[in-house]
Order: sequence, then C-alpha cells, then structure tokens
Amino acid sequence: MFDLEKISCHGSNFEHRFIRDYDNLKEIVNALKGKGFKIVLTQGVYDLVHEGHALYLEKAKSYGDVLIVGVDSDDLTKQRKGPSRPIVPELERAKMLIHLRHVDIVTIREVSHGLGDLIKLVEPDVLIASESTKDFTKNQVFDYRPYCGKIVVLPPQATTSTTARIRNLTIDGASQLAREVNRLTEEFIKNIMDSKS
Repeated sequence: MFDLEKISCHGSNFEHRFIRDYDNLKEIVNALKGKGFKIVLTQGVYDLVHEGHALYLEKAKSYGDVLIVGVDSDDLTKQRKGPSRPIVPELERAKMLIHLRHVDIVTIREVSHGLGDLIKLVEPDVLIASESTKDFTKNQVFDYRPYCGKIVVLPPQATTSTTARIRNLTIDGASQLAREVNRLTEEFIKNIMDSKS
C-alpha cells in the first residue's frame, strides 16, 4: 500500500516515491487525481544529471501539483542512445532525480513498454516533452493528445546536453591518449637510437 503523505512530504523517501510497478503507479495516480492534484508527466534518459535537467524539471513542475518522471531503463537507453549509454545505471539515475525538489514520483520505462505506454497509463493533466528529444518528435508527442489534458513542448533549458558533454569527454580523452602514445613512441625511438650508439 502506498502512502500519499510520504510521496508529498520533504525528504527523498525513495521507497515511497520510486514506483517501478505500473499497477501500483496507476493506483497512486488515481488516488492523487481523486484528491484533486494536477498530474504532470515527463520522460527521458536523465543520464549525467545536469543543470539543464534540473531547470527542465522545475519548469515541468510549474504546470501542475505532482510531477511524475519516467526514466528510461538501461536497456531502453542503449536502444535509443547506443551501446555506450547510459553512463549512469537506471537505479542511480532514479535516485538522483528523486533528490531534486521538483520531482515527486519516478518510474522506469522498460524496452517492453511502448513509447506511449506510460502516457496512456498516467493520462496526465499535462504532458511535458522536450524539443531536443530526437526520437520522440513534436508530431509523435501530439499523437498522445487523447490521453492528456494538455501537451507542452519545452525548448532545451541549458546550452549543452548530456550527449555533448560525453562527446567532449571522449574528445578530451582521445587527445590525452594521442599525446601519451606520441610521448611513448618518441621515448621508444629515442631508446632504440641510444642503444645503437
């Protein structure tokens, strides 16, 4: 049984606010709606949580009373973003989001869930989507209008994305590796030349 007070009070209360089971989530959503709460839903990967994510979630929460965040599972993230993602495992990503003051409930979206399954389950008063999501375009978002009171598409809330940050780290790492290989090669050649003298 869930505890609405533990969901809405201060503190992370992870065991009450992380709801993996969709049947339990539906029961909680119905109870919240029955008490007159306006439900907001958004979903995504939330890998390497950064300021843009926090600002996006703060903006999303401003559209209602309870913000539910669907986090892509590790397998779904690999499917959407490639084999090297996510950087941060799903449970850790869920815990990080629950620590953000604007997030009320976190659930996981599995590979077996269709793109709109969580939307259809929650039937949010407001669905929040991001312009920057490449595989869930504006046109696709609006296909779910029958399940939502309102759909809001937000622009990116930061000048960089997780993908861009990972790309920069990769480039920096490759540059450092190239410098080290070059140094070792020069040292190796010098040692060979010295041994011939």
